[in-house]
Amino acid sequence: MTSTIRPRRSMLYMPGSNARALDKARTLPADALIFDLEDAVAPDAKVEARRQVAAALAAGGYGRREILVRVNGFATPWGYDDLVMAAASGAHGVLLPKVESADTVRQADNVLRTAGAPGDLAIWCMMETPRGMLHAEAIADARRVGGLVMGTSDLAKDLHAAHTRERLPMLTSLGLCLLAARAAGIAILDGVHLDLADDAGFAEACRQGAELGFDGKTLIHPKTIAAANMAFAPSEAEVAWSRRVIAAHAEASAAGKGVVLVDGKLIENLHVDNARRLVGLAEQIADMAKPAPTA
Repeated sequence: MTSTIRPRRSMLYMPGSNARALDKARTLPADALIFDLEDAVAPDAKVEARRQVAAALAAGGYGRREILVRVNGFATPWGYDDLVMAAASGAHGVLLPKVESADTVRQADNVLRTAGAPGDLAIWCMMETPRGMLHAEAIADARRVGGLVMGTSDLAKDLHAAHTRERLPMLTSLGLCLLAARAAGIAILDGVHLDLADDAGFAEACRQGAELGFDGKTLIHPKTIAAANMAFAPSEAEVAWSRRVIAAHAEASAAGKGVVLVDGKLIENLHVDNARRLVGLAEQIADMAKPAPTA
């Protein structure tokens, strides 16, 4: 499943057991929301959380935000029923935890199809174990997969790695998943930053993630949305340059020229493709800021 180009600068986890948070999410400027039935929910609250998430999605009101439901794993008592609920929930995708092979994706796909899920309901995969890193390509290429989400906290634990500002222990894993996602033509989101008091560290992680090529960052608190939105959005200068590249290439093509220079720089088709991507993303970000249409 090739992922559509859409703003995913900020993807905020929302605990499914917190009805007030699910309601508040309708007003937050995040590009995407993850309604979490897994890590954020205690075992004795799992069933009620599932009911609350289903009710919140049925009520709607989330506008243009992309909605994922993070389900529990198949080895738990709740995973199967979570998937069945998500199949008919109206969410854009389901997020599977700790995916380590394409077989896990195929199993989830079978459950979703049996439950009558629409064909465009995407499967997203949490990449958070060493084995998952080694199988990233097969996971990204599996049927229905629309995106990968880095689970850097669990990964650091399994690697016995330190959480450093530069994230050097993570770069191999981040790179493997980025390669797999881009080869498959799907989205990929960076992992969370756990220290909410470390604004400078969060800004650095966003800068690094954007430079590496991530589409956005997963978040655990609304106060971090604005910084992520800024870090992962194309700048005004980038958009202006992209528009010039597109216009110059179109003019050259109309004149039968195969080569065009913009400010002395040779422009090729690959530059034009990226320029169109950036302009399209900027236009969609502008649309996200508009009031959602009323029924």
